[in-house]
Amino acid sequence: MVIAAVVALCVVLAVLAFLLPRLSRRPERGTQRTLGAGARAGGKAPGVLGRLFSKPFRSSARAVGRSGSAGRRSRSRMPF
Repeated sequence: MVIAAVVALCVVLAVLAFLLPRLSRRPERGTQRTLGAGARAGGKAPGVLGRLFSKPFRSSARAVGRSGSAGRRSRSRMPF
């Protein structure tokens, strides 16, 4: 269910970045900030568990950033 939520969020951000590139930056940063807080909280676990708990948050934040930038990049390549 969490994976579906992250995928849906990436799709929404990509569409928002394509339609309104400037207005997509703030939701993207807010989402990355929230996921970063989860990664930092998960990273407080000792040893290998810290890396294991923080990895899903780090990869989700990276996916959110990539989807937003992909939407803005595809918008800039459009001929109109």
